[in-house]
Amino acid sequence: MDLQSPPVNYYLLASAFTFILAFNLLYILRSNVKRRRKSNDFQRKISNVSGAGRLQRTESDGTTDVIIVGAGVAGAALAFTLAKEGRRVHVIERDLTEPDRIVGELLQPGGYLKLIELGLEDCVDGIEAQQVFGYAIYMDGRNTKLSYPLEKFESDISGRSFHNGRFIQRMREKAASLPNVKLEQGTVTSLLEENGTVKGVCYKTKDGQILTAHAPLTIVCDGCFSNLRRALCKPQVEVPSSFVGLVLENINLPYANHGHVILADPSPILFYPISNTEVRCLVDVPGQKVPSIANGEMANYLKTAVAPQIPHELYDAFVAAVDKGNIRTMPNRSMPAVPQSTPGALLMGDAFNMRHPLTGGGMTVALSDIVLLRDLLRPLHNLNDAATLCNYLECFYTLRKPVSSTINTLAGALYKVFCASPDPARKEMRKACFDYLSLGGMCSEGPISLLSGLNPRPLVLFLHFFAVAIYGVGRLLIPFPSPKRLWLGARLISSASGIIFPIIKSEGVRQMFFPATVPAYYKAPKVD
Repeated sequence: MDLQSPPVNYYLLASAFTFILAFNLLYILRSNVKRRRKSNDFQRKISNVSGAGRLQRTESDGTTDVIIVGAGVAGAALAFTLAKEGRRVHVIERDLTEPDRIVGELLQPGGYLKLIELGLEDCVDGIEAQQVFGYAIYMDGRNTKLSYPLEKFESDISGRSFHNGRFIQRMREKAASLPNVKLEQGTVTSLLEENGTVKGVCYKTKDGQILTAHAPLTIVCDGCFSNLRRALCKPQVEVPSSFVGLVLENINLPYANHGHVILADPSPILFYPISNTEVRCLVDVPGQKVPSIANGEMANYLKTAVAPQIPHELYDAFVAAVDKGNIRTMPNRSMPAVPQSTPGALLMGDAFNMRHPLTGGGMTVALSDIVLLRDLLRPLHNLNDAATLCNYLECFYTLRKPVSSTINTLAGALYKVFCASPDPARKEMRKACFDYLSLGGMCSEGPISLLSGLNPRPLVLFLHFFAVAIYGVGRLLIPFPSPKRLWLGARLISSASGIIFPIIKSEGVRQMFFPATVPAYYKAPKVD
């Protein structure tokens, strides 16, 4: 095992600072609760606007207040939400048939609470959605169960897992049931701009007609394959891996109503129920190239490299699913939110912000954004005032950061920690993470509350991440620290810093931890 010292880099310097800061923050965390919540004050004030302030339908030159491009999870939920507020909504979706995807199938409890807040909780009824109460994590023949901290909630509150397409169709039906929603199948080809302000879209209908639609606000949420995002942001899309999807039939998971994460080599494997008789399996394959399905390379890879690492209770069902041959792949994309303020337009959902789907946080971020946007726009009765609307939308980009950045950072960091590595420091970090979660109490409750979306606070994530690193160092130094172990401990801290600091930097340190100091926060008027 090569433990030669690498060149000193900024990670070691940052690590020393972080080590000290983490302990200080632990002492002042409780006293700083009010300060940490300052960025949410504006959102809470808006949420308390009286019923008299609720938007009524207003007269305008056109017949549409909001155009929504895309009717996936974000688009359909947003259409229903804004229409309930009295907005006249025109939704244009490329394909209104039921989607068939292998991701977007797990809604965390925090996302389910947002679904309730939007009045869409019945969309998980009648689709064989399964309640999810936590995770079981497997590593090197050991396993530990992590339960969501749901003690303060009603029994119905939990995660939900389901067929993605069934869930989307239920939301589309609910949105289309409102009289002020026009749901149309068509492909948006471009945005219509006038003097730098987006005025609507140009789209091609199902029967080939080229039409235009106009509205004071256009919201683009056409998913990870968006062809409009470049006009509204500066995309930095990464594809760290791909998911290989299988469906296991008529099999019971070792821990009922729990997601199962196997820390395999080279990267994690997921199992979770999606119906009364089906369990989804997702095998992560690092890199952008996956074995070919057509020539049998994928089946061989799954049987020889993956199957031996599957828990014995699931082994036979896994091999049977491989033999059945219904193998699907999906690139895992990651893209930090880098908005480019454009009057009259807004990006949302996976078109705007993506993270590795390992933690199932995408729908939680989207639904949280919708709740925020709904509350933010309530006082704005006239959307035709482009300058005022632009200020409100800039405020949206700022206020969403603490929640979205926490979930994004957790997804990216956990994926890197959970992947196998030949680096001894990364190996120690992976073992420390598993053992830290196995300790129970606040060591498991804190991270799982972040994962569930119930406590999406950047500072809590930061503290627990480095608590894992410090725990790993402590194990190396007990009972007797040797020079080799001291150096390995230093490399572990450096490795942890090298994982989380670049992610935080891409999310924006100021926006993530101190959103109230961002000028856009103050642009929208406060509500008494």
